[in-house]
Amino acid sequence: MGAAACDAAVEELTRLLDQVEEPLKQTFQNVHQGYPTDTLVRFLKAREWHVSKARDMLVDSLNWRIQNEIDSILEKPIIPVDLYRSIRETQLVGLSGYSKEGIPVFAIGVGQSTYDKASVHYYVQSHIQINEYRDRIVLPMASKKFGRPISTCIKVLDMTGLKLSALNQMKILTAISTVDDLNYPEKAETYYIVVKPLLQERTRKKVHVLHGCGRDELLKIMDHSSLPHFCQREGSGSSKNSSNDVNNCFSLDHPFHQELYHYIEEQALNQELIKQGSLHVNIPDQDPEDAKIVEVIEAEFHKLGEQNGSVNGDHKE
Repeated sequence: MGAAACDAAVEELTRLLDQVEEPLKQTFQNVHQGYPTDTLVRFLKAREWHVSKARDMLVDSLNWRIQNEIDSILEKPIIPVDLYRSIRETQLVGLSGYSKEGIPVFAIGVGQSTYDKASVHYYVQSHIQINEYRDRIVLPMASKKFGRPISTCIKVLDMTGLKLSALNQMKILTAISTVDDLNYPEKAETYYIVVKPLLQERTRKKVHVLHGCGRDELLKIMDHSSLPHFCQREGSGSSKNSSNDVNNCFSLDHPFHQELYHYIEEQALNQELIKQGSLHVNIPDQDPEDAKIVEVIEAEFHKLGEQNGSVNGDHKE
């Protein structure tokens, strides 16, 4: 699509958004963080630049935020802290650093995440809090530091240890994926992974399959200190193999998770809102195409299970 057509689509979507009710306009402020055009472009890309579909997607997302009080989710810590530590140990995700261009690098331990220490509601709450902290704190700080708008991140996925039993967590993975697809579209600029999964076409174009632990390839775009811990050694290996929890970006002891948790605690104290219990966030209805992809993934897992009993990090598509 040419620049003129893109500009016209953004203008039309802006005009349509001006017609929505005031509460939706207010929550949109928390979404765009000072960059409304970039945000509109993300939703347009997610709907192949079809303006009316992008408008419906954005309005649905804003309504979802209001109905589930997403704007205040960073005021609701998961307590006690031992429960949150258990979540961090079984939902492996963290900020490992920044690329040379200032883009945040998020590592995700797909193969080693088990999601078996809490209810699905806690895992979804934790995931959304990381998303909101990324968008409200991490990205604005990166933009300020590097002197230009930074609104996306890089994701490094470690598929090591992915087993047939991962199907047991398909409900949680699907819920998280649906929340991201419909409410945080186009936030990942590039994916770096060891095993290429089945992805939508628009996502597949961003995928780079790494060799071994991916260290040499990732060092082209980031410094060694920003490498996820599982990429800092020769060969491929498990996300959980780390000699120092402070260096393990999945651990609650890592600076990112310490800062995130303390930030949420402070926000809760300011609002006098600290109480135990998970936040029940409504999961949006899954896109029909995404549902088909999940069915294909499940079928492939079962097929591989019949052959080998598990999927390991050496498996290639």
